[in-house]
Amino acid sequence: MPLGLLALAVGGFGIGLTEFVIAGLLPEVARDFDVTETAAGWLISGYALSVAVGGVALTLAASRLPRKHVLLALMVLFVVGNLLSAIGTSYAVMMTGRVVAALCHGAFFGIGSVVAAGLVSKDRAASAIALMFAGLTTANVLGVPLGTLLGQEYGWRSTFWAITAIGVLALVAMALLVPASVNARPTATDAAPGGGDASRPHGIRQELSAFANRQVWLSLLITVLGFGGMFGAFTYIAFTLTEVSGFASSSVPWLLILFGLGLFVGNLLGGRAANRSVPRTLTWVLAILTVAMVGFALTAQSQVLTMVSLVLMGAFGFATVPALQLRIMTYAGSAPTLASGANIAAFNVGNALGAWLGGVTIAAGLGYVSTIWAGAAMAAAALVTLLVAERVGS
Repeated sequence: MPLGLLALAVGGFGIGLTEFVIAGLLPEVARDFDVTETAAGWLISGYALSVAVGGVALTLAASRLPRKHVLLALMVLFVVGNLLSAIGTSYAVMMTGRVVAALCHGAFFGIGSVVAAGLVSKDRAASAIALMFAGLTTANVLGVPLGTLLGQEYGWRSTFWAITAIGVLALVAMALLVPASVNARPTATDAAPGGGDASRPHGIRQELSAFANRQVWLSLLITVLGFGGMFGAFTYIAFTLTEVSGFASSSVPWLLILFGLGLFVGNLLGGRAANRSVPRTLTWVLAILTVAMVGFALTAQSQVLTMVSLVLMGAFGFATVPALQLRIMTYAGSAPTLASGANIAAFNVGNALGAWLGGVTIAAGLGYVSTIWAGAAMAAAALVTLLVAERVGS
């Protein structure tokens, strides 16, 4: 295993913790700032929208810069953002910190996906991407529950101080473990992931050329709908668990472990399946995700079935990630970096859309289970879009 993959996974761990831990602390944050659940949810939606902007803008701006330097600079931005959240004494400062930290997210995973895929043979590209994202899923298995517990015991700001420290650790890990070859400048032999040195950046014009392929756009839409459906339900999961399923607030961190375990397993198995066939993997995963979320919505009052649903939603929700990322990189051809960053942005546009739809249904008085129904509808729409995309071809 290339050590560079481990370094990327460490960075992914810190970023994943920042993105997801807020969901478990949302009730505490809402009370502290005296805002509604919907307003508190914007700390998640705002983060997601900032990822979407940063994923495209920063990836494009850094298209000709040495990749290792870019990754390190992005991690510095991450540390600064989480420090702002840790010291935030108002909702505005907290939101500013979330936005700053989020700007690095899309570019980090976009550039990191291309580098990860280029560090291994072509037939292992999806698994390499999955390994990088394993840092993010590990954050959900261990970091999010422990971060939620820490925030409940010592105040939510203590969690963001811990994340800041992890960011510094990730910065050091990448400086030491990411190989110097990622500083290579572009050459005529630079190729797509798995087919050349993916650490070498392209010019802006060549990166933009990937968007002439309609399958790149369809891939982005599938990502928005498929991942957004799962995340929309997850955004308000703490409220669902306590107000619908009847769990105590102190149980939320431990229940999030189940969700995190699903993410971790789904990510790795989804990567292996995508190595064999991306279309087949996405078709089955999106179909099962839709069914699992419908089942969750119907049985949310049952604590036992809710725990099962958390695992299934996490597993099949995140099993889409390696396949979705590899799909767009494949159709982008020899200029995958910006398309990869755009797909990370699409994940977070979906996150914001799912969280917004969930907030709308709650504000309309439809209850916390309505967020799960909205997520299931988005997942079903992603499946339909995929089936249409496979029929129309390039």
